[in-house]
Amino acid sequence: MSARDEVLARIRGALGDTPGAAPAVPRSYRRTGLHPPGSARVVEQLVDRLEDYRATVIRSAADDESVGAAIATALAAVDATSSIAAPGVPEAWTSAAPGCRRDDGSATARDLDLVDAVVTGSVATVSETGTIILDGSPLCGRRMITLVPDVHVCVVTLPSVVQTVPEGLARLDPTRPLTFVSGPSATSDIELSRVEGVHGPRTLVVVVAG
Repeated sequence: MSARDEVLARIRGALGDTPGAAPAVPRSYRRTGLHPPGSARVVEQLVDRLEDYRATVIRSAADDESVGAAIATALAAVDATSSIAAPGVPEAWTSAAPGCRRDDGSATARDLDLVDAVVTGSVATVSETGTIILDGSPLCGRRMITLVPDVHVCVVTLPSVVQTVPEGLARLDPTRPLTFVSGPSATSDIELSRVEGVHGPRTLVVVVAG
């Protein structure tokens, strides 16, 4: 018997002949925030968390042209001369960004390592934890493009910002490849010294649009 067969046999034995429905999960925890999604208090909390994580926050008007100007400013600030954008971001977001191209899925990790920055949108953001969520959709792009370039410029819209984790999870499709981003990639594994850019972008720039 292989290890796989042994594991499956144990599962079948534990379930019995007539496995019932999954037991009810107690949900006595807080499932909504004190403030509505996109409200000033929620956005203020998000900005505070992001800056505490050493992310750069740029506020922008909600229209695509203003977002595009903010993205161009962000790329100029980090001296990015080349960038790649998720295929579903609006054209106006990257029209003012020099050297920006759309991801067509052909770029390898080696190719992306030569790109200065990536530009994406997001599907949900949790203010209490300062967490931005990407789901691999055209707006967010495939996971590889958000992990290899050294700079990630991510656009967060006000309606997508909620206060609590349960509110954020309720907005997600669990079958999609979800990525949770809380600040720039960092680790303190070696002698408790913080090192950024180990597992992903060293610099996170968040454009809060609205």
